[in-house]
Amino acid sequence: MSTATDNNSKPRAMSRAKEWTAEVENLFRFQQAGYRDELEYRQIKQGALIDKWPKSGFVKKLQRRDNTVFYYSRKRECEDRDVNKVLVYSY
Repeated sequence: MSTATDNNSKPRAMSRAKEWTAEVENLFRFQQAGYRDELEYRQIKQGALIDKWPKSGFVKKLQRRDNTVFYYSRKRECEDRDVNKVLVYSY
């Protein structure tokens, strides 16, 4: 049986975010960098650490597939108008 921690996990379903949460904020950051979510980032960038801001837990820095680095603020970056663009995958 496949779980979210397997190396070859594929999403079973997808939906769009309806309201902003900390999870949606992090998904927004991963998707801005070109990944589905944290699981896909870990699969592609094997062994790469994900820097997060200590208090908020938001992603601080991500490396794109072309090795460009994205840096993110400790404050919210996903504005209300962008929330419905965030894809939420379930495994």
